[in-house]
Amino acid sequence: MSHVVAPRPSVTLAEVAKEAGVSPSTVSRILNGTAQVKATKAAQVRAAIDRLGYKPNAFARGLVTGASGSVGVLTQDIASPFYGDALSGIESGLMGSGYSPMIISGHWRTDDEEHAVELLLSRRVEALIVLGGQLPEDELRGLAGGLPIAVLGRRVEFDSPTSTSLALDNRRAAYDLVTYLLDRGHRRIGHVAGPPDHVDARDRLAGYRQALEDRGLPFLPDLVAQGDFHEPSGLIGTQQLVARHPDMTAIFSANDQMAYGARLALYRMGLRVPEDMSLVGFDDLPGSAYTTPPLTSVRQPMAEMGHWLARFVVAQLTGQTVEPFQPQLKLHLRESVAPRRFP
Repeated sequence: MSHVVAPRPSVTLAEVAKEAGVSPSTVSRILNGTAQVKATKAAQVRAAIDRLGYKPNAFARGLVTGASGSVGVLTQDIASPFYGDALSGIESGLMGSGYSPMIISGHWRTDDEEHAVELLLSRRVEALIVLGGQLPEDELRGLAGGLPIAVLGRRVEFDSPTSTSLALDNRRAAYDLVTYLLDRGHRRIGHVAGPPDHVDARDRLAGYRQALEDRGLPFLPDLVAQGDFHEPSGLIGTQQLVARHPDMTAIFSANDQMAYGARLALYRMGLRVPEDMSLVGFDDLPGSAYTTPPLTSVRQPMAEMGHWLARFVVAQLTGQTVEPFQPQLKLHLRESVAPRRFP
């Protein structure tokens, strides 16, 4: 027979004050960082807190100090596995800091993002982490005048040292990926592109084009199908490319989600991967190692970047320092690419 154990009564601030031999107001000021007391008295209070296991009420403290203990996170799509890794990293980076994430989506629409930021600011978030998006740089710089901001996936030059950005060289990574296909003998390479209003999609298209031109191959616009970073557009785009270029031997998808759609399209058309068509993606989502066959892709360290950005804003809020971080893209070679030999 199980028994329900009654929870231990919460230790009050008055009990801490009695244990430390000071007034409750002194304990409150020490906790809020506003007390001007001797180090020995502050140490007495800290020792009493440790002995009694006192946990300050964050909500009540926020009413007094005006601090919410929250870090706003503007993502683009909570359901996206790509942004999910970054959110997991942010959560782990904030763990144990006393700050909690408040997450809202902007859906890659400027109006929605601006509304989301207004909502977060109305909730008195103390810092802001922005994942991608379309907010103009001057708006981000303006926001940085009032609170620390950390941006992922875009290069933003801030005037304030309390704000920063982390961006990856998508163009170079796409260039290396297409060069890998060229080195394997492929010459007719299609591309399922991401939305043209996304800077990372434009950079990946530019890297694809540059790799072809550096090998003396022409860039053919009809070897590019327009996608939207979601699986159905990968399926449709691949059908279009195969119909236009039956001699195509490889497809570079601008992200893994569209590559999944491309894989389904090839299956329905009776084309084998990699025997009939090589296929590569971008992002190296966790599921890409388990597709049939496993997908060659470029890994973006989203979890690590999210973790570092969270630690960065906490450091700005607490007067600490954080080690610099330079994220690196990595090409993961798997069985979705086969060499192509021409007579």
